[in-house]
Amino acid sequence: MSPKQQRGEATADLLLDAALRVYAAEGERGITVGAVTRASGVSLGSLYHHFGSIDNLVATLTHRWLSRLLGELAMSLQGARTARTGIRALVRTYLAFIQEHRDAALLLHSSTTDRYGMAQGTELRDAQEARLSAFAQWIQPRVDSGELAPLPLSLIESLALGPVVGVARRWLSGIDDVDLDKAARILPDRIWRSLAP
Repeated sequence: MSPKQQRGEATADLLLDAALRVYAAEGERGITVGAVTRASGVSLGSLYHHFGSIDNLVATLTHRWLSRLLGELAMSLQGARTARTGIRALVRTYLAFIQEHRDAALLLHSSTTDRYGMAQGTELRDAQEARLSAFAQWIQPRVDSGELAPLPLSLIESLALGPVVGVARRWLSGIDDVDLDKAARILPDRIWRSLAP
C-alpha cells in the first residue's frame, strides 16, 4: 500500500472513530458533519471525499462493527465440539462483546441501525453473507445429525440470538435490573432448551 493510501485509510479511521464517539455521547441527532469533523480534526472535504455523506459514514461504521461482532461469533463456534457448547459460546461471546464495546453496541442496537437494516436489508445480507454462512455451516450438520432441532436456519438464529439481543438492548438502555454476568450464566441453558431436539 502506498503512503498516500495509508494516509487515506488513517483519515477514514479517524472519521469513523470520531463518529462512534459522537454517537455514543450525543445519540443519533448529535451525529452531524460538524460534530464529526470537530471530534476528528479532519476537514469537511475529507469526510465527503472518503464517505460522500454523513449517512454513508454511519453506514460504513455500522458495517465495520457488525462485521467485527459476526466475526467474533463465528470464531466462538469454531472451538465448540457440541451444539450445546456452541450455543453457550455464542451467547457468552455476544454478551462479552457488548460489554467490551459498549459504544459500538449502542450503535448496533439502535433505531438508526434498525431503520438502515430495514431499508438496506438485501445489501446488508449480501455484505455479511460470508459471516452468516459460517453460522449456517456450523448449524446445518448439527441439525442433520439430530443434535439440534430440525428447524429452519432463520428460526434457529432467532431462538439463539433473539433473547441475547433483548438482554443487550435492555442493558444498553441503562435499566438497572440487567446483570450481564448472570445473563451469561443463565441464558445459554435456557436457549439450549428451545433448540434441543
